[in-house]
Amino acid sequence: SAMEETDREAVATAVQRVAGMLQRPDQLDKVEQYRRREARKKASVEARLKVQSLINLSVLMSRTLNLTGNEKLRKNHICIMYREHLLTIFEYFKIISFKLFQKNYYSCSSACFLVVLLSFPEIVRETQDLIERGELLQAHRKLMDLECSRDNLMYEQYRMDSKNTHDMNLIHTYFGDMQKLSEELAKQLWMVVQRSLVTVRRDPTLLVSVVRIIEREEKIDRRMLDRKKQTGFIPPGRPKKWKEKMFNILERTVSTRIEGTQADTRESDKMWLVRHLEIIRKYVLDDLLVAKTLLDQCFPPHYDIFNKLLNMYHQALSTRMQELAAEDLEANEIVSLLSWVLNTYKSTEMMGNSELSPEVDVNSLNPLISQNVVDQLLSKYMSTLTSNIIGWLRKALETDKKDWIKETEPEADQDGYYQTTLPAIVFQMFEQNLQVAAQINEDLKTKVLLLCLQQMNSFLTRYKDEAQLYKEEHLKNRQYPQCYVQYMIAVINNCQTFKESIISLKRKYLKIEMEDTLSSSHTSMDATLDIIAKEGCSSLLDEVFMDLEPHLNELMTKKWLMGSNAVGTICVTVEDYFNDFAKIKKPYKKTMTIEAHRRVVVEYIRAIMLKRISFKNAEERKEGAERMIKEAEQFRFLFKKLAAGSGEDTEGLCDIIEAIAEVIKLTDPSLLYLEVSTLVSKYPDIRDDHIAALLTVRGDASRDMKQTIIETLDQGPSQPNPNYVPIFKEITVPTLTVPKLLK
Repeated sequence: SAMEETDREAVATAVQRVAGMLQRPDQLDKVEQYRRREARKKASVEARLKVQSLINLSVLMSRTLNLTGNEKLRKNHICIMYREHLLTIFEYFKIISFKLFQKNYYSCSSACFLVVLLSFPEIVRETQDLIERGELLQAHRKLMDLECSRDNLMYEQYRMDSKNTHDMNLIHTYFGDMQKLSEELAKQLWMVVQRSLVTVRRDPTLLVSVVRIIEREEKIDRRMLDRKKQTGFIPPGRPKKWKEKMFNILERTVSTRIEGTQADTRESDKMWLVRHLEIIRKYVLDDLLVAKTLLDQCFPPHYDIFNKLLNMYHQALSTRMQELAAEDLEANEIVSLLSWVLNTYKSTEMMGNSELSPEVDVNSLNPLISQNVVDQLLSKYMSTLTSNIIGWLRKALETDKKDWIKETEPEADQDGYYQTTLPAIVFQMFEQNLQVAAQINEDLKTKVLLLCLQQMNSFLTRYKDEAQLYKEEHLKNRQYPQCYVQYMIAVINNCQTFKESIISLKRKYLKIEMEDTLSSSHTSMDATLDIIAKEGCSSLLDEVFMDLEPHLNELMTKKWLMGSNAVGTICVTVEDYFNDFAKIKKPYKKTMTIEAHRRVVVEYIRAIMLKRISFKNAEERKEGAERMIKEAEQFRFLFKKLAAGSGEDTEGLCDIIEAIAEVIKLTDPSLLYLEVSTLVSKYPDIRDDHIAALLTVRGDASRDMKQTIIETLDQGPSQPNPNYVPIFKEITVPTLTVPKLLK
């Protein structure tokens, strides 16, 4: 048949043509190139034929429908199907299409326009389906074809008649659905971009497709902008700037990611900020590691995606930190925030992570919040901390005071010394705040240390006042509190603990060069602590001597001379008290022993000077003097025992009693002056009234003799022991005989 004949002829011609093309071996390499060229020619011929037949059909249908009015044809299914479509096409393009052909634009591309035009609704539907199925690259390819057709048509119309807005609007309106398609596709792209850090792990190909689409659009944007420069024409909706939009989407996503990490509020969780900051740290580090290792490979290098994302995260963090800084934060929250901003952010736990290196250089990162905001936060922190410390110290002292009136003894430390928990509580609180401040920087740590010690100074003054009140309350009723002595010992020991803790705190938290700034406050604190301890020791000795009072009153009386055991009782009582005083720490215990020894001797000499007895004869004088020497020995033995191991010289004090006994014991009155002058040269603070009282007790010196001895003594030289601490100046001599002990 004719058809078969044509086929054979075509094959023969093709073979002959191919043979002509492939005459040399090197032409074999170009087979693919020849194949593509022939395919293009074939497509061009087919398009021309298709367009020609469509035009013929449209003209024929138009005439048929408009002119014949044949009712049967009107109802014909095919006519109904084509009528609207073809009339619309004909209406829109009766001007443009035929103008194009009249102007010799009858080329392959012109033919393709019309193919696209006639199948436009169908292509829109196909593209919509592809978008819904997630086949974004293919969908975009079709969208590009549609846009290309529209843009070129509009461009040709613009070239032919740039002022004809009516025809331009016709084209724009006809392609209206295409704009919706573009928006729909964009929506899908932005969803992928929003989830890019998740997508890149699960389906990197999808992300690559999105980036390729954006790159294609960028290319078209550039081409259209170049053409605009040359011709003044740019299609509607251009430039799309999808790359810029993509970065905007990423930026919003990053901000939302950072803001969305706050799960709790202060009301629901005291640690809300710590938790919030830790989640941010973890998310940001994870995201940046993914961005560096995976995301970077999905984008062209010129996108510089990692650095762009790094800047976005930095900016979003900066914004969030400023928002947090503006909130009404508590002291511990200020520290958490500052520590995170100044330290954690650039540490190996975050931006300084080795896996982010070398892309992230922590030294080139700008501060998250300005120095001004940091200073404001620090200032607020210091004022809050000051009032907190004052409150904590007051509360600690109140709690400690409640213990002082307990009916159980205070606890002892590992060495058996009584103590209360006050120093431990105070210094633990200081330590905690210093450790917290050290998280931020050296400067704040030093400021907090200065604050702690400054408040400690004021606190110790209150501590001193409270110890004094404690003593005064006890004196109103000595039966109460039951463990007064033990708690007073604990107060004394606390002073030593406070001293040691201050030194250790300074050693641990203060730089050597800062020592001088604290020396005056340290001296002041030590002085206050010494006063508290000294007053405490003194009040304990007052306890002892209040109990000794009736026995001291027996000394130098007739009863005493007859053989009372007052001194024995005094020694037992003192020793008993000192069993408790063994729980006093060493420096204070040593002081206590010396002071007790001294006071016992002073009270004994005071008893002599009270002139409660006047010996009647040499026998009584001898008996009294020997008793005095024996009792001095008892005291010496007692205090040697009490001072055991302290290296304390207890000899000298009891020697005074013995020296006085020698004056009383003397049997030859003519030697009395000599004996008295020896006494005065050893103890130069003896006054005339002391000598007069002593001679009165002796009982055998006349008024004139007393006068002569005293007057002669005034000219004599003195050779006191260099270690002698004046003792007589404390002792007053009553002008009249007073039966009761004078304090």
